[in-house]
Amino acid sequence: MMQKQQLESEKLETEKALEELKKASDDESVFKHAGTIMIKSNKKDLIDELEEQVELAKTKASLLAKQEERLKTTLKEQETKIQEMMKNPSTNTKPPK
Repeated sequence: MMQKQQLESEKLETEKALEELKKASDDESVFKHAGTIMIKSNKKDLIDELEEQVELAKTKASLLAKQEERLKTTLKEQETKIQEMMKNPSTNTKPPK
């Protein structure tokens, strides 16, 4: 769940940066953050990079959602099995060897 929230936060932050970058004129200097320094770059390359990051975040979020669904399904199946075992304890226990 935290991964999902973190991805959503990163996606929103990247989309906001992309929106602001698109507002900048083509002759303005733009920079990208690389570790602890800022590097001058061109607007088009940064837009492409940010759009790629947004798509990657969407893909990761989709994968996490699918994993979450599979886990929920598995959990529900296990819960059903446990409930059945509790209803019929004598038919589900194996005698000790």
